[in-house]
Amino acid sequence: MPARRRIVIAIGGNAIKPPSAPPEGGRPLWELLDQTATQIAQLARRGDQVVVIHGNGPQVGTLLLAHEAAGGSPALTLDVAGAETQGQLGYLIQQTLGNRLRGLGSTWTTAGLITQVVVDGNDRAFAAPTKPIGIEYNAAQAASFERSRGWDMREVHPGRWRRVVASPRPLDIVEMGAIEALLAAGVIPIVAGGGGIPVIRDGAALSGIEAVIDKDLSAQLVAMNLRADTLAVLTDVDRAYLDFESQDPRPLDRLTVAEGWRYLRDGHFPPGSMGPKVEACLRFIEGGGQRAAIAALPKAQGAADCLTGTVFTA
Repeated sequence: MPARRRIVIAIGGNAIKPPSAPPEGGRPLWELLDQTATQIAQLARRGDQVVVIHGNGPQVGTLLLAHEAAGGSPALTLDVAGAETQGQLGYLIQQTLGNRLRGLGSTWTTAGLITQVVVDGNDRAFAAPTKPIGIEYNAAQAASFERSRGWDMREVHPGRWRRVVASPRPLDIVEMGAIEALLAAGVIPIVAGGGGIPVIRDGAALSGIEAVIDKDLSAQLVAMNLRADTLAVLTDVDRAYLDFESQDPRPLDRLTVAEGWRYLRDGHFPPGSMGPKVEACLRFIEGGGQRAAIAALPKAQGAADCLTGTVFTA
């Protein structure tokens, strides 16, 4: 493989900790991250420049519930919860990846960067929530939360429900210059955690807004700004599928841009889950990116090399 490629790796929040898992991370979480960190460190050792982005859907929802259960006042807003989970997950990834880099004798180091992402306060997403956060509930629990808390709930799997919130489109990465500087200094940046902290612009001023940005679309924006060669989206399934919820799901090993948009329009990739992943890969390829892939979390290196999962081509 050619050296000095730029690779943006997006790690799914559900892949790090499935939404049905208890709030505590525990040893399985560390082992999952360590397995992925080993492969990312190997990419860096061979000469690739890597940027890591992570999701936070389960974690931010759990944080909000814990704050409410503790009688937290005032209520924890989604932008602040996003910032807190950026720190939480950024620390875990930074430590495990740093350990692996040092173990390989790599000169690369790693650092988490609290990242703000600009959105449009008038984005239509605020009127139509689609982004799942928190753990899964049964139908009775979901109905109760809709009544008592005013939550928007959506059935994500048969009989399993999650809270959904607004997910506006990312427009600009505020700390883009810092990301470039970290790469140039030999640092693997961990950025735009949870899609980034959603902020809106008022002239030169920034202010937070209640939303959770989809991390895959933010990863695509980061990748485009960096002129990255590859976008690798890691999740809790091994690839994209047609008819995923049916008894006969059809795995997709390769997708052209035209096929991907057609399947997306036909509803094969739901919003808030596989839809943004596919859209991010399609937009990256259309914008000049060389390669993109969707694969399972343990296949980080294979996804970065586009040798596994669903691979997107022009």
